[in-house]
Amino acid sequence: MTLFEELRRRGLIAQMTHPQEIEKRINEGGMVFYIGFDATADSLHVGHFLQLTIIKRMQQAGHMPILLLGTGTTMVGDPTGRTDMRQMLSVEEINYNADRFLEQMGRIVDLSPGKAIVARNGDWLMNLNYIQLLRDVGVHFSVNKMLSYDCFKSRWERGLSFIEFNYMIMQSYDFLELYRRYGCEMQFGGNDQWSNILQGVDLVRRVEQKDVYGMTFTLLTTKEGKKMGKTAKGAIWLDPNKTSPYEFFQYWRNVDDADVINCLKMLTFIPIEEIEEMEKWEGSQLNKAKEILAWELTKDVHSKEAADEALKTARSLFGGGDAENMPSTAVTAADLTGDAINILDLLTLTKLCPSKAEARRLIQQKGVSMDAGTGEYAPVTDIGLMISKGALADGIILKKGKKVFHRVKLEG
Repeated sequence: MTLFEELRRRGLIAQMTHPQEIEKRINEGGMVFYIGFDATADSLHVGHFLQLTIIKRMQQAGHMPILLLGTGTTMVGDPTGRTDMRQMLSVEEINYNADRFLEQMGRIVDLSPGKAIVARNGDWLMNLNYIQLLRDVGVHFSVNKMLSYDCFKSRWERGLSFIEFNYMIMQSYDFLELYRRYGCEMQFGGNDQWSNILQGVDLVRRVEQKDVYGMTFTLLTTKEGKKMGKTAKGAIWLDPNKTSPYEFFQYWRNVDDADVINCLKMLTFIPIEEIEEMEKWEGSQLNKAKEILAWELTKDVHSKEAADEALKTARSLFGGGDAENMPSTAVTAADLTGDAINILDLLTLTKLCPSKAEARRLIQQKGVSMDAGTGEYAPVTDIGLMISKGALADGIILKKGKKVFHRVKLEG
């Protein structure tokens, strides 16, 4: 089976600029390609992980990836998929975020010399002469065409800043610069980047009279079309300090039955033939598939040891046993009112609920229970429940719904 055929069978391919040429180049090997990562946060998230798996697959087939850190484009901000303008970050914040990205990328793809190129687009974008850019690059862009793209149309009525309007030009210029520096032939990206990729391909053709290519990958969504990788607590991060390996494991362990096979295909390196056999699984077998998914992804993002520990913890919890590795929160005396803390305050402090209103609703719906050291979970029914300093000193476990556990213990 060719690499292109595997990408297709895994449901990863969305759109291509030159289908026949792209299939040929992917199967031949030896191609320089790039994927960009804007440094908008201090950690990569699940959406980035999908793109890193693409890079790894391409590397294994003999291609040369360029991991482009958007230290320049992040100064502008991509309006794609946004209903408002992105928060403006300082140069220092952006460079810090990019450094964190690089640390996390190195756990997933091979960044050793000769295996990958790491570039930062701030190295060229930050030094551009604006008038020269307008003359050399801006002349090749049609405002009418740009405004026809969804990334701009969706913002037109709400308001689109001029700085955001320039983002497409900056990303297109990246492709031109990477072609000139490294002979880069192809840009990959999520399907929401299609319009930006099209403009980059067109710019290289107009300026250099060379054909380059673009391909987008299917976005990771549920069967209902909602983006995956978020919970009530926020994004699922690859940084273990922001999303613990256990929380990461549990997110995948709890995906919907309808989504588990798709996630296995798109995100894991399990042979596609084995996954296609899993498509026949039903009932309790799907729980096994979810466990496989969670273990594989935790292994790839963190380590085999972290995956084994998360699996052990999950099985221990569902078996009624103890689990030292579950997510935990240390409560201090400053968090207490007198010698106790209200259950609503505790649920928000642990981030099991984003607000007291949500905590109240969850309790009223009988969605919270607590183990105060007895080994059994008792439903919490009183929104006025005060948990004593003594109970916290011994440690308690909160249970949200059927599958989310959180240890709380008094510190000091």
